[in-house]
Amino acid sequence: MRSCSLVSRNAPPPLNQGTISKIEAQYREMGHVRKVPSKRQTVVDNDTKLNLLLALEENPITPARQLASDIKIKVKTKTVLKILKYEKKRPYKMQAVQELLEDDPDRRDHFSLMTLLMEQDTCVYSSTN
Repeated sequence: MRSCSLVSRNAPPPLNQGTISKIEAQYREMGHVRKVPSKRQTVVDNDTKLNLLLALEENPITPARQLASDIKIKVKTKTVLKILKYEKKRPYKMQAVQELLEDDPDRRDHFSLMTLLMEQDTCVYSSTN
């Protein structure tokens, strides 16, 4: 008795005529009945894309989330990222960089020279052994 209840619990639901008709129509149309992933494309008009690109051009530091909320027609952040990727544009982030001092070029030259000499010494040492 217990095995019968397990089988009935794991059994697929019964097929009705509508399901069979859909499967048959798909087979006639495509030649198979595998599930085909749907391609949901967001429909964004060219004016919205242009406004987005102009907003990015005016202030390239603006994050995509803020670009999505600034446009008059509300657009999802994911849609904004897709448009920017398609247009090969990226909002960039400012990064803090150390300011160069007067003696920094001399230090760099000295460091490069020392590194080069150490590399040459290592090569000479490794070739003699």
